[in-house]
Amino acid sequence: MKNLVSLLISLLIACLVLFIAIVSVQNAELVYLRFFGLESARIPFGLVLAFSFAVGIVGVAILQPVWNVMGSGRSRYEDDAEFFVDDGEY
Repeated sequence: MKNLVSLLISLLIACLVLFIAIVSVQNAELVYLRFFGLESARIPFGLVLAFSFAVGIVGVAILQPVWNVMGSGRSRYEDDAEFFVDDGEY
């Protein structure tokens, strides 16, 4: 099951990278970013898209262990414990 999940995640990332490549080739115009009144130099749209994707992937990879540590204090299924009790009666 874990191999299937890894395969699906890999396919999703590959499709996203392919999508970024297609969009960046079709939109080769120069754009500038404006953030809090500051304006960047004009850079290609594909580069902005690829950089945003890379920052998102790295950000999730860094934050995932933090989420796991924060969620390890209690089980997701503690509230449903009585639902899964088997009394042996059918």
